Amino acid sequence: MPFDNKNPVWNLPNILTLLRIASIPVIAAILLSPSRSAGFWAAAIFAIASITDWLDGYLARRMGIVTVFGKFLDPIADKLIVMSVLIMILPYGWVPAWMVLIILGREIIITGLRGLASTEGIVIPASNLGKFKTIFQIVAILGLLLHYDYHWFFGMDNLYLYVNMHNVGIFYLWIATILTIWSGIDYLVRFTRIIVR
Repeated sequence: MPFDNKNPVWNLPNILTLLRIASIPVIAAILLSPSRSAGFWAAAIFAIASITDWLDGYLARRMGIVTVFGKFLDPIADKLIVMSVLIMILPYGWVPAWMVLIILGREIIITGLRGLASTEGIVIPASNLGKFKTIFQIVAILGLLLHYDYHWFFGMDNLYLYVNMHNVGIFYLWIATILTIWSGIDYLVRFTRIIVR
């Protein structure tokens, strides 16, 4: 179907969201190999997809084409790509299974509660905690995908830089996991307060 700004589905922000979803099988196929090059290309595609996460929301507001379809699809796309990558690298031991379980469990519970609230005509907006959680998840996943040791030598300054990207990813994943639990509890509290009213 051709691009049409007037169509509630086929507008630029929604197309970017759909492209983010379309990147998932590409990343998954690349991650069938645990090699350094596979991790690099998966990280590159994931980084581009993460940029579209910010860009589609910005464009939707800027162009005045915020749609129900877009508001539904955007958070689903975010969750799908994050969980797909974490599940794909799980067999390689690049990520602790219990962390993946916490992140996956939180997303399933909150998505279910959002669906339940929407059937009652209740909208519970995303909190800043949830936004910070997403940012740290993205940074953590980029580190985990790059995984290997990286060395840089700057001859002019006689400076040697060594970074283990796996350790970087795990560090940020710890923060993301804490924020995942914290934001999940925060959402449950807000949901309960609204329902009780």
